Amino acid sequence: MRDFPLPLALTARLSPVVVLAAAGWALTSGPAATTTAEHKDAPKTGSQSASAPSTTAQTKTYAASPAPCGSVAGKTLKSLVPGAKTAGKEIQSTDAKLRRTCSWNALKGYDYRWLDVSFEVMNSDEAAQTAYKQHITDKSGGGAVPGLGDQAYSVVNLTTQDKQQTREGMVFAQVSNVLVVVTYNGSDFETKKAPGTDEINKGAIEASRDAVTALKGSQ
Repeated sequence: MRDFPLPLALTARLSPVVVLAAAGWALTSGPAATTTAEHKDAPKTGSQSASAPSTTAQTKTYAASPAPCGSVAGKTLKSLVPGAKTAGKEIQSTDAKLRRTCSWNALKGYDYRWLDVSFEVMNSDEAAQTAYKQHITDKSGGGAVPGLGDQAYSVVNLTTQDKQQTREGMVFAQVSNVLVVVTYNGSDFETKKAPGTDEINKGAIEASRDAVTALKGSQ
């Protein structure tokens, strides 16, 4: 490889990614509560009390997030983010019990990769379902990922800034009352091209499968 100075696009790409991660992925955080449905009185029978209240129990399988930096297998990290430290870096959260995020990133030569894994613990399965639906509405153009969590969705987008391409894949997976969000992106700062759609999409899904497995194993 020829000896090139690092392009200005490197700084341009790293800055917004770091800012986004430091914000705790606020843009990818869906609503934490669902709208209460109106109830109609059921027909009363002779054995029912007219004053008996109608209640609906909420399901909350997971009370806390697992450690996100241990949620992706070492071999997966080595494949997706060559040169990154396996330990990763956990992003500070206002409530680590409810939301935890870990990031891995590395620049190997001119080839850059970034991976984020986030767990968002909600009050009920219904709240997580609502957040999931909101995310896939906001990130249209993707498709379902069969066999991942209760339901999952992946989408890949290409952006260009100062002639530098970056391709980013996101996966949203709902597992009971938890929303798992994975972001994986890459750029080549020598060619200014981005990795292919298939590579980024498969990488994001692979990391998501590891994260979902870690979540289920945390019980």
